[in-house]
Amino acid sequence: MKKLFAIIAMVAACSFWATTSVMAQEAAEEQVAADSDSAEVTDTASADTASVDTAAVDDTAAAPVAEEEEEGIFKTLKVKFIEGDAGFMSLVAIALVLGLAFCIERVIYLSLAQVNTRKFVGNLAALVAAGKIDDAIAACKSTRGPVAQLALAAMDCLNSSDRNDIGTIERSINTEAEVQGSYLEENCSWITLFIAMAPSLGFLGTVIGMVMAFDDIQRAGDISPTIVAGGMKVALITTIFGIIVALILQLFYNYILSKIESLTVDMEESSQELLTMCVKSDKCRK
Repeated sequence: MKKLFAIIAMVAACSFWATTSVMAQEAAEEQVAADSDSAEVTDTASADTASVDTAAVDDTAAAPVAEEEEEGIFKTLKVKFIEGDAGFMSLVAIALVLGLAFCIERVIYLSLAQVNTRKFVGNLAALVAAGKIDDAIAACKSTRGPVAQLALAAMDCLNSSDRNDIGTIERSINTEAEVQGSYLEENCSWITLFIAMAPSLGFLGTVIGMVMAFDDIQRAGDISPTIVAGGMKVALITTIFGIIVALILQLFYNYILSKIESLTVDMEESSQELLTMCVKSDKCRK
């Protein structure tokens, strides 16, 4: 699982840097195209202003407007990302990539840990009632998930000659439940760290951007609206993207918590059924 997490992180990082370079290139090309288009429009407008057909203009303008509406959101995000300060925007993007890597690793782990608990416990109870403890242990080892590990701990005690009393079995199940619970919550602290870090990096970029804007005003010796607006825009973009990253990671984190809660409930219910199963077994010392 650690190897899988490392691969996901590497792929995500490579994809981020490749996307950033492509976005920068596309933005440059779009700027050049926009400049050439504006020049052509100016030339043709000055020559043919009197002969423009209003109906034809409306028909030809409908298609570009539709395309702009479809690509508006992604293009706006792309342009604003490039307009932001490269240093702080890179830190926010790295927080997103690493946070998503931890989220994907947890989602995969928790999804693989979920099994049909009722079916598994029912088959295990049938084997224990028939006295086939070795078969029950084999079934536990071949089944993934925390419930199977609880059952394995109980079956190992039940199959032992000196640890087959009900008190030892109960303690073994409780100890294994604590261990499995820690496995379920592993790496969740890193996700909460990146959730808190992303907007903090955005706010830090905003403050530093405002300081840089004031430096520009001081060097210019004049409070020009252009200087103030440019510096404030770059400063606030980092905060916007920091909040977006935090919201994305928070959605994943809440989904992960719901899966952990579901698995925890399964372990609690299964532990009671395992104790009842062991008490009814002939190999258990009451």
